[in-house]
This record gives sequence, C-alpha cells and structure tokens, in this order.
Amino acid sequence: MWIISFWMFPLVSACMWVSMLIAMLVIWIQDGRPHYASMSQGQTIAYISDVGAQGLKPLFVAGSVVTVVFLDLAFLSERWLRHSNQLASNKGRLDKACAIGSIFFAVAGAAGLILLSIFDTLRHPNLHDGFIALFIAGYVISAVLVCIEYLRIGIFYRREHRVLLVSFFIKLVFVIVELALAIGFGVCIGGGKSSKQNPGAVLEWTIAFAFTGYVLSFVVDLLPSVRTRNHVPQGEKYLMNEGTRSEGVSIEEPLTHDSMGPNTGFYRGQRV
Repeated sequence: MWIISFWMFPLVSACMWVSMLIAMLVIWIQDGRPHYASMSQGQTIAYISDVGAQGLKPLFVAGSVVTVVFLDLAFLSERWLRHSNQLASNKGRLDKACAIGSIFFAVAGAAGLILLSIFDTLRHPNLHDGFIALFIAGYVISAVLVCIEYLRIGIFYRREHRVLLVSFFIKLVFVIVELALAIGFGVCIGGGKSSKQNPGAVLEWTIAFAFTGYVLSFVVDLLPSVRTRNHVPQGEKYLMNEGTRSEGVSIEEPLTHDSMGPNTGFYRGQRV
C-alpha cells in the first residue's frame, strides 16, 4: 500500500525534529526571551541546549529520541531494500562497506543526540559538549559515506535511476553546508568569549534546521521501493529491464480483455 511504507520513517523523523525545534524557539520567545542560568553573561540568544535544559527538557529528550530512532530505521530500511532488490542494489564491496559504515556512524550520532539531551548543558556542561561533537561528527561522517555509496551506484544506474544522483547531490550539499556551519560553531563556542555566544547560538539553530533537509532526503531514496498498481519497485524494475535486454524479448499485451466474447484469453491467435 502506497500510504504505509518505509518512506514514512524519515518523514516522521523530520516532522518530529522540526516541530520540536519550532516549539522550543516559540516558547522561549513567548516567555520574553529569558536569560537562563546556563547562558553566558551578555548572551541574549539562547542555544537549543539552554532551552532544553530548563522546563522543556522532557520535550527535548522525547523529541530527540523519536527523531533519531525513526531516522536510523530509515537507514536500516534502505540497506534491507537494496539487499532485497526493492531498491537498486549495491554493485561492489566499497558501496556495501560505505552503507554499513553509514549505519554505524548514524547510530553513533543518534547516541550523541540522545545523550546530549539527557546530560544537559546546565548540570553536565563538559559531557554535553562532548555529546554535541559526537552527534555532529557521527551524522556528517555518515552522510559522507552515503554520498560515496550513492555516487557509485548512481553512476552505475545513471540511465535507469537518475534519482540516485539527485539524492547524491542533495546529501553533498548537506555535507558541505553542515561542515561550514559546524566549523563556525566550533570557533564561536571554543574561544569562550561572550561576544561570540550569540553568533554561536544562531549557528546552532541553523545547523539543527538544516539537519531537517538531510532527513527528508531519505524520503526521496525510499519512495522508489513502493509497489503500487502502476509502479514497480526500483530494483525489481531494473532486473526486469536487464532480463528483457539479455533475452532480446519484447513483451506486448492487449490493453484490455473486456468484451472479447469467444476470443477471451487469446491475443493475435495465441493464448495470453
């Protein structure tokens, strides 16, 4: 059934993540942009971590858990669908190794996000900063490995499944943008200067919202696996095309068998 399928995993993840971020930002603004205890002197823009360390901590923890659990389910689904030929399959050891590695680092990034939401910046500042690094590094490395995998299989299936190269470029843009933002974020929070805390907070919110686009890119990846009345899954379609080309056979069928009377079941003198 088209409505219920694997593509819903990244969609649920993205919706949960962006809803949590918007709720936290709106509530902080509605409360009059308070200066929390975890904020530096002179800092006027709260980090996500500052908001999440206060009364919204249950939302922060729950939202983070739901986001990464469903995102990692999307990673696992993509691997299984390629293995079962419902998506275009991997064609070499390198792409398979990249696929497995991307899952490993995605799980590491997921652990980082869950732990940073639990060990908040107010009560566990050092642990919190370490888990932020784990979260960002885990998903960026995972995205790099996914880019390598998609580039290789995208080149192999460039005629049949151009969506693979489209997905590759989407993820490549994410990697470049997130790396640039992460470097800027690290510079802002690394110096410890209060004058850089506001730019650092802006960069953190930007990194978080940009992460939503990366999550949604997996909807593009998983949609071709859907089987409907008028659509064959991506991998199966490729196998059918390969079989037809290798045998040199073209299949032709009548558009309908309705009202054929005594000739029902026959087409051009042959039983169909």
